[in-house]
Amino acid sequence: MGYNDTPSANRIHIGFFGQRNAGKSSLVNAVTGQSLSVVSDVAGTTTDPVNKSMELLPLGPVVITDTPGMDDEGDLGELRVQKAKQTLRKTDVAVLVVDGTVGLSESDRQLIHLLVEKNINYIIAYNKCDVVSADAAKQIEQNDGDILKTCPHIWVSARERTGVNELKEMTGHLTAEAPEVRRLVGDLIEPGDVVVLVIPIDSAAPKGRLILPQQQVIRDVLDAGAVAVACRDTELEDTLSRFGDQVSLVVTDSQAFAKVMQIVPNDIYLTSFSILMARFKGQLDGAVKAAYKLDEFHGDSRPRILIAEGCTHHRQCDDIGTVKLPGWINKYTGCTPEYHFTSGTEFPEDLSGYDLVIHCGGCMLNEREMMSRQQMAQEQNIPMTNYGTAIAHMNGILARSLEVFQKSHDKNTLT
Repeated sequence: MGYNDTPSANRIHIGFFGQRNAGKSSLVNAVTGQSLSVVSDVAGTTTDPVNKSMELLPLGPVVITDTPGMDDEGDLGELRVQKAKQTLRKTDVAVLVVDGTVGLSESDRQLIHLLVEKNINYIIAYNKCDVVSADAAKQIEQNDGDILKTCPHIWVSARERTGVNELKEMTGHLTAEAPEVRRLVGDLIEPGDVVVLVIPIDSAAPKGRLILPQQQVIRDVLDAGAVAVACRDTELEDTLSRFGDQVSLVVTDSQAFAKVMQIVPNDIYLTSFSILMARFKGQLDGAVKAAYKLDEFHGDSRPRILIAEGCTHHRQCDDIGTVKLPGWINKYTGCTPEYHFTSGTEFPEDLSGYDLVIHCGGCMLNEREMMSRQQMAQEQNIPMTNYGTAIAHMNGILARSLEVFQKSHDKNTLT
């Protein structure tokens, strides 16, 4: 990611869905003005979701996703359909591309049902208007009238690029209806405050750079007119002594909670990057409640715990998700749970076999996908917390790490 790039998680996610050979890939290429997807007359050319981050006028920074056909067949085809359905978890606006020569198919109608169920705004784009007569188009709309009366639709031609600009305008209108993005930390501080960011540099830290939550918190502190001071945990005590009562908040990497809590005075607010991210993604209330599930595990139990990460990266010997977190849980509970690990998009639909889900901060996932994962857990009555919240609870510091939100008037914070 370049210095001027908007993180994928903060971009509008637009997904193109539909049957094979409806013209999804051709329309994606027309909308983006690029040869993003391979186009062929052979059904099922798009075998996996294809993502492209870009600036798209008039929408701004977006992620465009081309998906496999929803009517794919066979064992392999079913896997492709599942990949397409997974894309719905992170889709802010869906464009359902319909073959304008035939109108809505049964698979199109099933997809519309899913979109409505998941509360995803969508547009129906009837493709191939260059080969459909006015009378035929009118008949198609009459046949599909039960659906069209409740959603926007447009006739386009990916080949001739007819209606493409209008489609982008319609998409922009739907995305404008989305709620404003929450602040990470800016609403918790005042201009001129000093915010100390504790960033341990160990074998698991990325070489030569900061991870995304750290970058985003620094930027939000600066946007609030406050001062961001970054240090390692080994220099924290000296840093606090230098700035004295100017420090209003300390934000730490979760894995350093145990050490940091011993250094930061009680009159300075203390929280973690992961807890801030849970609040930012709308997950904090559920994460706090689920953290107490750890207290139900004991020496002779063997709970099944899913530890999920939103990104994929090379595992280090001291990896927090697969090494440190299980170690802390074992020590806290006195038992040895059965751990399962997922990363990236591989978050299971069926969580019924787990006693607890512990998710990363989700900095690489947009709010809709994080909320989708939380909803899946709730519907299956599986508690889901996140790294920072669980670690704070195990260190007996969860209540303190939430105090900073209680002074805020932000409607999205805990009360």
